[in-house]
Formats: sequence, C-alpha cells, structure tokens
Amino acid sequence: MTGTTPRLLAAAALAALTAAGCGGGANESDMTTDNPFLGESALPYRLPPFDRIEDAHYRPAFEQGMAEHLAEVEALAGSAEAPTFENTIVALERSGRLLDRVARTFFSLASADTNDEINAIRAEMAPKLAAHGDAVRLNADLFRRVEAVHEARNESGLSPEEIRLVERHLRDFARAGARLSETEKERMREINAELASLSAAFSDNTLDEVNASAIEVATAEELAGLSAGEIAAAAEAAKERDKEGSYVLALLNTSGQPPLASLEDRALRQRIMEASLARGSSGGEHDNREIIVRIAALRAERAALLGYPNHAAFVLEEQTAQTLEAVDERLSGLTPAAVANARREAAALEELARSEGDALGESGEIAAWDWSYYTEKLRAQRFDFDASQLRPYFELNGVLENGVFHAATGLFGLRFEERPELPVYQEEVRTWEVFEEDGTPLGLFLGDFYARPSKRGGAWMNAYVPQSDLLGTKPVVANHLNIPKPPAGEPTLLTFDEVITLFHEFGHALHGLFSAVRYPTFSGTSVPRDFVEYPSQVNEMWATWPEVLKNYAVHHETGEPIPQDLLERVLSARTFNQGFATTEYLAATLLDLAWHRLTADEVPEASEVVAFEESALEAAGAAFGPVPPRYRSTYFSHIWSSGYSAGYYSYIWSEVLDADSVEWFRENGGLTRENGDHFRRALLSKGGSVEAMDLYRAFRGRDAEVEPLLKRRGLGG
Repeated sequence: MTGTTPRLLAAAALAALTAAGCGGGANESDMTTDNPFLGESALPYRLPPFDRIEDAHYRPAFEQGMAEHLAEVEALAGSAEAPTFENTIVALERSGRLLDRVARTFFSLASADTNDEINAIRAEMAPKLAAHGDAVRLNADLFRRVEAVHEARNESGLSPEEIRLVERHLRDFARAGARLSETEKERMREINAELASLSAAFSDNTLDEVNASAIEVATAEELAGLSAGEIAAAAEAAKERDKEGSYVLALLNTSGQPPLASLEDRALRQRIMEASLARGSSGGEHDNREIIVRIAALRAERAALLGYPNHAAFVLEEQTAQTLEAVDERLSGLTPAAVANARREAAALEELARSEGDALGESGEIAAWDWSYYTEKLRAQRFDFDASQLRPYFELNGVLENGVFHAATGLFGLRFEERPELPVYQEEVRTWEVFEEDGTPLGLFLGDFYARPSKRGGAWMNAYVPQSDLLGTKPVVANHLNIPKPPAGEPTLLTFDEVITLFHEFGHALHGLFSAVRYPTFSGTSVPRDFVEYPSQVNEMWATWPEVLKNYAVHHETGEPIPQDLLERVLSARTFNQGFATTEYLAATLLDLAWHRLTADEVPEASEVVAFEESALEAAGAAFGPVPPRYRSTYFSHIWSSGYSAGYYSYIWSEVLDADSVEWFRENGGLTRENGDHFRRALLSKGGSVEAMDLYRAFRGRDAEVEPLLKRRGLGG
C-alpha cells in the first residue's frame, strides 16, 4: 500500500486562511528562522532534518506555506501575460514548495509516529488545508488560464508528456468543481472541509481503539500454544501498559489477529476475535459509525454536485477500470468460486477438529476464531510443517539484506549502504543510501518495520521527497510495517506473510526510487490507484524465487539453509487456504463498493451500519460467518482515511497484471539484469507520465490475461 500525502497541497490550497480567520497567514514571529521547514534541507537528498523538527514547528510552517502558495497562485492567476505552458502549468508545478515540505513530513509522521499534539494539529489543519486546496482549484481566473493552455496544447510544440500534464491539470480542476456555479463552489468547500475533519477523526479513533482494545490475559497458562518469545513479548507489552504481572496481546488493524493461529484456549481466541470485530461499533468514545455514514453521505453529495451518480463512479473514472460495471464484472467472476473454496476449507477444518475430539460449540461448526488455529494444524498435517517451523529461517535483517536487497541487486544492479549517521524520527528507523551499479547515487530508502502504539496499522510506502528533474530532486522513500517487536536481545523472526509484505512494500519503494520524470505531478507512484499495487505485487514473486529464497532463508542461529524438503512443502502449499484469503479480501472490497455506490439519500443511519454490512455481503454472495471481511467498515482505514475509497478492489485488479507479469519473467529467464532493466525502462521509471495500461503493454507486449491469477488462487476449472 502506498501512502497518501496530498498531491494537491503543493498545487492546490488557499481559502483555509481566510475561512479559518487567519487573515494573511502566519506572523513573522510564528515562523522563526530556526524552523527547519523554512528552507530546503541541507541533508543528503533533502532528507527532512528529523533531529531538528519539533511539534511546535508544524503550525507556523503550514500557515506560512499556505500563505506563500496563496501569493504564488494569486500572482499567476492575475498575470497580464498570455497563458503558456511555462508561465501557467510549469509555474503550478513549481509552486508551494514550503507547503509540500511540511505536508509530506507531517502526514508521514502522523501515520508512523504520532502523539496527542500531532493529532491535534492534524484535526486543526485538515479543514484549513482542504479549503486551501479548494481555493486553488476553484479559482476562476486560474482555471481560465489552464483552459487556454489546454485549448492550444496541440499547436504549441509540446512533448507528449507535456500535453499529458496539461490535460491532467485541466481534469484535476474540473473534477475539483472549477466549472460549478459560485453557490455550488461554496457547498463544495463546505463538504471538503468537513470530510477532511471527519477523516482525521476516523484515523485517530481507529488508532486509539486498536491500542485500547489490547487483550489482557491473567496467566501464562492461558497463552499455551504461543512461543516463549511471544509470551515474553506479551509480558513486556503488559509492563509498558502498567499491568505488570499479567500479559497483553496487542491487536493489529485487521479482523484476524496473529495469535489466533497458535492459541489453544478457544475461549481466549473467541475473546480476541470478538474484540477485534467490535472495534469502532460498540459505543463509547472510539465509535466510528456516525463518522463513516457522514463521510459516505458527503462523498455521495459531492459526486452528485459534479454530475456523477455516486462516489464510486467519480473515483473509477480516473482508474484503469474506468467504470463500476467493469469492477462488478471482475468481482462477480471471482466471488462465487472463492466462497465455494472457503466452504470446502471450512468442512475440512471441522473434520479435523472432530477427529481430534475438539469441541466447536453447540453448532459443531468452525467459527471465525477457530479458522487460523485449525488451518495451521491442517497445514502441518497435509504438508508436514506448520508456520512456526519457518520463522527461525526468516530473521528480519537477513530477509531484508539477503532477500529483498539481493533480488534488487540481481534485477537492477542496485547497491545499498546503510547510513546510521543520518537523523531519523524514531530510533528503530534505519536509512540506506541506494546506488546504481556504476556508483551513481539514486536516492535514500528508510525502513520503519516495528509496530508501536504511535503507529497506525497495516503496511505502506511514502515519499518524503519525490523525484523530479524540474525541481532537481532525487527520491527519499520509506517503507512502514507493523512487525511485533521482540524482547530486547531477541531476534526478530518473521512469519511467511510478513516476509511477503516486506517484498511487497519494497516494490512500492522501487517504483519511487526508479522514477525518472520531469514533473512532480507524475513522480513515482503517482499512477491510478488500481495500477499502483501492480509493481509491488510483482516484487512479491522474488520472495519465493529459488535463488533468492535460498540466499535469505537460513537459520538465524546455525546459519543452516532452510531444509530443501521443508522448502518444497512450503512452496507446494501456496494455494492452501486461498478460499479464505480471497473471500476475506473480496468481502472487504464489496463493502467498500457497497458504501460508495450509494446516493446521499440511501446512506443508512449509524445504528444500521452492521445490518447494512450483512445485507451488502449477502447480496454479493460473500456472506460466510467463519470468514469475516478483512476489515469491517468501522476500522477500514483504507477507505475512510487512506485514499482507497471505491478503490480497495485495486489489489485484485492489479493482481491480474501481476500474475501475468510473473509468467513473463518465468518465460524470459527470471532474475536477470536484462529482465529487470526492461521492467524498469518500460514501466517503473515512467511514473504517471504515460497512460498506465500503455505502460503495461510496453512491458508485456500485450494486454493481460486472467488465467495466471485464477491458477495462482486455485480458482480455475
């Protein structure tokens, strides 16, 4: 998943200052000369000077950044010069540098290492920044200049990339409401300001509740099934929460929770799962139901103002899918097969439980809190291994340097040099300088791998500094995961899923690092949402590519390679449990689309959220109790606060391209420099400067075929 630092902040932002009663911007006394955002960072690659940044620096930097950008935009809009590509479009690309610097750093840290003050600043700034963006995009004089450049674009001697940039800016203005009446524009400003505040509130609630919902356990005996290291980590987590003598199991922001695969105590498993599923919907200070129904209604109203039937139609117009009907067709072709597979898997799990004499309650049926536990037992039975056998071979540093980096070196010739002297925002964060094979500096890569209470759930990539030839910037990109931190002195041993996530997120990082575009609008991962996951999913293939896997999968104590027979069993099990995995993902995707295909009048009341979910899943044929959605609506951060609204389908949509691309690599010799260079040159380096599917065809030589995905997920035939 990529981060969502707002691109419009650097090229769209104004009314915030007047709307919030801030007059002409920050006072000089507020933006002191020692504020690190005042000028460009002097650190390598313009890395933010994290060691100098204090929470108190953000407000004045935001205020002055908006004021400076406002002045630039007003000068541009009021210019007496005839509008040209250079004095209008390029000027917009250059504008708002201070605002961009502070926004990228602030919003990155608001996700990765927040605190009460940052949350308060985000809540305060969200409506201001939304209004500032509206003021740029709704500026009639500026829009007329952009329209004039657009009308003359084909007779102006512009390059294809420049024409695409002009078209992108015109489309962005139109989709923001530039063609609306003044009354409609005013309503658009109100909607966007409220949405910004609601999104920030949802994010705060979700993080606060995932921390508050941590499960306290009285005795170690109840934790039977967990490893000694996991029990020690639970004791340490309890100590950190002033509950010394007990044990705390922290929750992740997904429905399923890792301990469910190992815990023998069924009552405890049920307690964990029910607490996880109830987040955001059980009343109290963290309840998100009122927030999400209001967001859904406002998004629907905004879409209607712009002439779209619903928010999904508005979003999908900009994606490779283009229409809700196309997405529905793809999902309807996958859902029945996925649920049928999940039901067969459930029957096998129930048979296993009965054969072992285990009680499954009065129904005798597998429940959501049983699934992972019996899945690991069945995996061990069928393939003669369980997940815990793998972890000693997946030590974090070994996977990263001998797996992720090793594959990048083999494919692209990259070299990585750790730079511990560079400042970071949290002591666990690590920084590497990345070089081309010939020693040419490419950029910086930051790795922030451990879970902590100040960090939102999930895994994502963001760019602190995007590449741009126009601005003379090289990329600074970061990956964020949520790996449980082991007790001091203990190694960090990963699950197989965490290994895959590490490779996945680095695929996003490569997309940012390899960007070679002129204009910041097109930099790195600035591609359609249903295309952005594609390169990162392709990068997952190297996690199980034999020569890569053998290089990193070694025992963390003995250095012995993973046994070949164990490796073969792991690889042979790759379609195992795919009914569950596909169904839980599709269920979340279908909830996303159910919310965002509604008109404002159709949005349910807050008290009806759970019933709405049940009805939506039933209608789509995805309602299966033992397999809850990967995210329930009330903690579905992707769609309410992270830019994936009407876009969570992107993972499966991109996986069609990914699976077909994996076939191309296999057909052409796999991990070779020639293959890597072709992928980089044809696709990864282009960012959004070329139409996404044209990039795919340039790489693959044809349109994608769906059969490799069906085979991968065991959904064919």
